[in-house]
Amino acid sequence: MTNNDIFKKLRVALMLRDDQIVEILELVDFRITKSELGAFFRDEKHPNYMECGDQVLRNFLNALVIHLRGTKENPKNPKDVLAKHKAQIPPKDNTKERAEFKATPKDSEGARGDQTPGKKDFKKKPSFKSKDKKTPPKIQVVEKVKFNFGKNKKS
Repeated sequence: MTNNDIFKKLRVALMLRDDQIVEILELVDFRITKSELGAFFRDEKHPNYMECGDQVLRNFLNALVIHLRGTKENPKNPKDVLAKHKAQIPPKDNTKERAEFKATPKDSEGARGDQTPGKKDFKKKPSFKSKDKKTPPKIQVVEKVKFNFGKNKKS
């Protein structure tokens, strides 16, 4: 596992954005830009991919300890810090239901859901074949065979 993989997994696990990582690294006086940081998180095959050195990862881990735990003079609760990060993440906009995909019931009684449907409640699916043409009867290609599953009928 490379330093880049460790850095990526920490970013995802702690729900950190690039600007937050830059601020965390500034706690240990390590300056890095967002574009340099973005190069660490790229795919290895990307032309702008950059290896994360040991110094960068070491400084990030030291700064992360200060960020989560605080200093001796000003201690913090790590759970509070992580909850604060989680609260800063904007909610996804997936809560809206799109009208064109919303299922509409055919009848109000059937849509209630408080009755269990019996076999007689199911309707036959409509056929899209024209009614005037008669379909020829199906010809049975294979004759019916009864399997004994290894049991003899002699009793």
